[in-house]
Amino acid sequence: MIHTNSDGGSRGNPGLGAIGVIVRDNEKILPKYSAKIGKLVTNNIAEYEALIKALELATRYTKGEITCFLDSELVVNQLLGKYRVRKQELLKLFLKVQKLQENFKSIKYKHISRWDRFQRIVDEILNEELDRK
Repeated sequence: MIHTNSDGGSRGNPGLGAIGVIVRDNEKILPKYSAKIGKLVTNNIAEYEALIKALELATRYTKGEITCFLDSELVVNQLLGKYRVRKQELLKLFLKVQKLQENFKSIKYKHISRWDRFQRIVDEILNEELDRK
């Protein structure tokens, strides 16, 4: 079963933004990915951008079932339909996620603690990206 962990962050909110992503087959980490994503990025935009990259990377490994783990309660609850997407810039990213979902047989979103061991890995690689000059 393929899982993703993704995290996005911003220093300044808005400020310099980066994402960290891992795709894994249960416990085995497949790719790790991190990147800077802009200079006027909010935390919520970064969280969506990280999930988008996770879904893009996951398509290399499965078209079947996937579970995406995020520490953003807002993003998970928007994707589950519990919260409305009010901000226009988030709506564009939400719709992009909806389109990417079509690549999979089924997809689950799970909110997890930022202290989860895999979540700490993606947080670490995104912060390394932000620290890189």
